Amino acid sequence: MSENAKWYVVHTYSGYENKVAQNIEKVVENRKLHDTIQQVRVPIEIVEEIDAKGNKKEAESKLFPSYVLVKMVMTDESWYIVRNTRGVTGFVGPGSKPVPLSDKEVAALGVDVRKVATSVNFKEGDEVTVLGGPFDGWVGTVKAINLEEQTVDIVVSMFGRETPATLSVTQVKRVEG
Repeated sequence: MSENAKWYVVHTYSGYENKVAQNIEKVVENRKLHDTIQQVRVPIEIVEEIDAKGNKKEAESKLFPSYVLVKMVMTDESWYIVRNTRGVTGFVGPGSKPVPLSDKEVAALGVDVRKVATSVNFKEGDEVTVLGGPFDGWVGTVKAINLEEQTVDIVVSMFGRETPATLSVTQVKRVEG
């Protein structure tokens, strides 16, 4: 029966994504519908934020606010259960007919993959203070930021010459001013 299971997109009220997912999972558990409604996902990414002091903290960010993904075998019963879950406004699709995601869309959405992203509070051209290493305490200018590699290229003015340096994004903090 699981060969017929497809991913569907369910629209919810804003902020109800987790509650909708929990409610669907609870009904599946209570009614033993694991074969029909197999998975419920609220796609998130873990974003690593770096504050002004250079401290890292992780935060969850919903990739698609107001949407929940449900892998299910579409039957009258499964449609009814999901559609009538509190907080659900409907399935995504033309009219009242839910349209399953294609395999390509499922892969592109990375339904089963959690991404790790980093955000920094500085940008190219900003002045930053170096925290540690041979340039500790020096002020430099950001030339490039590579979030995949978690590095920042800066230029530090030393003895009248510009000296380039590649550092970890955690080794610099933006100069406030």
